[in-house]
Amino acid sequence: VDSTAATPALSQPITLGAHVVMHSATKYLNGHSDVVGGALVASSSFAETPIWARIAKHRRAAGATLGPFDAWLIQRGMRTLFLRVARQSESALAIARHFQHHPRIHVLYPGLPSFEGHELAAAQMPGGFGGMMSLRVRPAARPGDEEGVAAVPPLDAGPEGAMALAAAVKVFTRATSLGGVESLIEHRASIEGANSPVPQDLLRLSVGIEDCRDLIEDLSQAALLATGVEGWAGPTPERG
Repeated sequence: VDSTAATPALSQPITLGAHVVMHSATKYLNGHSDVVGGALVASSSFAETPIWARIAKHRRAAGATLGPFDAWLIQRGMRTLFLRVARQSESALAIARHFQHHPRIHVLYPGLPSFEGHELAAAQMPGGFGGMMSLRVRPAARPGDEEGVAAVPPLDAGPEGAMALAAAVKVFTRATSLGGVESLIEHRASIEGANSPVPQDLLRLSVGIEDCRDLIEDLSQAALLATGVEGWAGPTPERG
């Protein structure tokens, strides 16, 4: 099971029956976007099998081991893992709730009851729903367009709205990664290339640890420019 996005802070797949769990330690475990690494974790029973012995032997023979400084960077990051992931999950949920009824944005986030896999996510991720989410964006309405309809799958509104929103952000950084303390946004189909199965109207967000109200304000001003929807506002947490 690849549990990179969920992290050990939110889900423990081995307790759910998985034999091996994989993490890209580059992402949430490290959390500061300054190291490349990975980890495989086996259940106690699977760790006694010949398959795991072969994996361990290949790791030693191929030299797939971290350098001391890289290991220290990941250890440093893991000291704040639970604090970071709790903040990122809280902010991502606030952003999702803010935009879930926007007339030209469709939110994909497992923390929303409207999400197809919400019940499964709630059962497997009791600690929260993580900092990863997607927005599908329809551009500003043109004459003849049906008003008030968000970009609901499987319809693909094309890249215009998504690209315009990504170009207008000021707090989010346009970059390809996830799990760091900084909030990132990317047009995933462009990154993956011509054969990507990702819809052209989709933006992938990795929510960081900034004040979520600043993130919501940033996305809101960008959404206004991209969608042309004026006078709309979703719920926003109050500033302390």
